Amino acid sequence: MILTKAQYEEIAQCLVSVPPTRQSLRKLKQRFPSQSQATLLSIFSQEYQKHIKRTHAKHHTPEAIESYYQRYLNGVGKNGAAPVLLELANEVDYAPSLMARIILERFLQGHEQTPPSKSVINSMLRDPSQIPDGVLANQVYQCIVNDCCYGPLVDCIKHAIGYEHEVLLRDLLLKKNLSFLDEDQLRAKGYDKTPDFILQVPVAVEGHIIHWIESKASFGDECSHHAYLHGQFWSYWNSFPHIRRQICNCNTLGSSHRVRTQQPVWGPHSL
Repeated sequence: MILTKAQYEEIAQCLVSVPPTRQSLRKLKQRFPSQSQATLLSIFSQEYQKHIKRTHAKHHTPEAIESYYQRYLNGVGKNGAAPVLLELANEVDYAPSLMARIILERFLQGHEQTPPSKSVINSMLRDPSQIPDGVLANQVYQCIVNDCCYGPLVDCIKHAIGYEHEVLLRDLLLKKNLSFLDEDQLRAKGYDKTPDFILQVPVAVEGHIIHWIESKASFGDECSHHAYLHGQFWSYWNSFPHIRRQICNCNTLGSSHRVRTQQPVWGPHSL
């Protein structure tokens, strides 16, 4: 599916004033009934992640961390069963899973002789039953399951969707009788960074010659296109000289008035 740039900007502007909750997603679907739930969720997630990156630093000052921790202690002291940590995250406009990480790290620092390692923190967030304090374990669990954009649960969902899209894309290539090499085959040939698929015989799509395919299970806005160009796609330049022309064509995306939704992407272009 393709959105016009105006449609995308209308949805993004609507997201500025809504919290990252499932209730907000339902309201968004009511506002834009012609858009799929997957498209709206993907835009919602990406716009919220941009917001979190802009405001991340202010939540990690020593003063902010200590303030959050004391508010958490006061809240659970009054009612340990109440969603204290989740409500605190929503109040200060921060992702619940990231707030849970802040409080968990602060708790462990006060109860351990050495600072907790990143692997220990990640393990406890994936499985809150490992947290030595039952009340905090429940508070962290509530944050994890109610976070639409961050946390181990969201990471698992994103990974599953990404794998599903690759499988669907492979099936589509086979159905179209297109000859290709996948990532495993390319790595066996000694390549490090590779596209998901390289077409052994290029095809034409919407006037573009497509040599390679990269599937991304996320909304293809201009910001993400530019990020993937610099972080990933340009590395194909040296590895696969025959696809240089296609990468050059990617640069025109910044001036395009069409924005791709969450679908398998052919090169930078959708089928």
